Amino acid sequence: MAHAKNHDYHIVNPSPWPFVGSISGLVMLVGLVLWMRDITPIFALLGLVGVVVVMYCWWADVVKESRNGADHTPVVRIGLRYGFILFIISEVMFFVAWFWSFFRYALFVQPETAQFAEGGMFPPEGVHAFNPWGLPFINTLILLLSGCTLTAAHHYLIEMRENDGEVGETRKKIFWTLAATCLLGAIFLMCQAVEYMEAYHHGLTLQSTYYGASFFMATGFHGFHVFVGTIFLIVCLVRVGRGHFTAEKHIGFEAAAWYWHFVDVVWLFLFASIYIGSATFFSFGH
Repeated sequence: MAHAKNHDYHIVNPSPWPFVGSISGLVMLVGLVLWMRDITPIFALLGLVGVVVVMYCWWADVVKESRNGADHTPVVRIGLRYGFILFIISEVMFFVAWFWSFFRYALFVQPETAQFAEGGMFPPEGVHAFNPWGLPFINTLILLLSGCTLTAAHHYLIEMRENDGEVGETRKKIFWTLAATCLLGAIFLMCQAVEYMEAYHHGLTLQSTYYGASFFMATGFHGFHVFVGTIFLIVCLVRVGRGHFTAEKHIGFEAAAWYWHFVDVVWLFLFASIYIGSATFFSFGH
């Protein structure tokens, strides 16, 4: 009884995953350096496999903790929300760096990159700038629609009550609206792949010009976030099917929804600057 828990905080059990994850991350980092120096990609791939395994096992343990009914108290759930908000803030600053880089060279051609901005233009003369009202606009509608279906699923979950006699029907609504969100995320990624193939067809590459570097780095990292967000939502879809979430306890679903809406908002800024801006506002001499 001297060690009985008399507080609302969750003291985690000893876990190997922080140590294994740090070692895997180090191996992946060193491996990437070796790969970039054309030595070998083996260590980078081994580190990546280790990181993925740690992510699966560690998050599976967190899901188990959330299911036992004792560990994820209201105080713990508040801490999880704050932690995820800080994570999203760090992601915002990550994309701020790409926007800063884009606008710096879009508005002022720097001497050190003048050779990549032929004619003092941004995008440079002869560089294919995408029509923002074609595939990029379709992708914008897809992401906005996915945000709507995800919000609908979230509202169904909040309104679900275990004693209302219709919990089964409500769970079906959550499942199918969430499945629609995952499908829309996959369609977005396929459309972006088609867009990249079109870009390469017109000679726009990561190394071709500074515009190409800005375009592929910003949209590529956003696409990676869409991919990760889709995985998050698929995990939530499986958990919905297994009845893991309730109206009172669904912090995993909530975090995935916040992440997806963050991805939506970032895309709107990308669409307005890199697509519309490059095709109109920045297409003049400096």
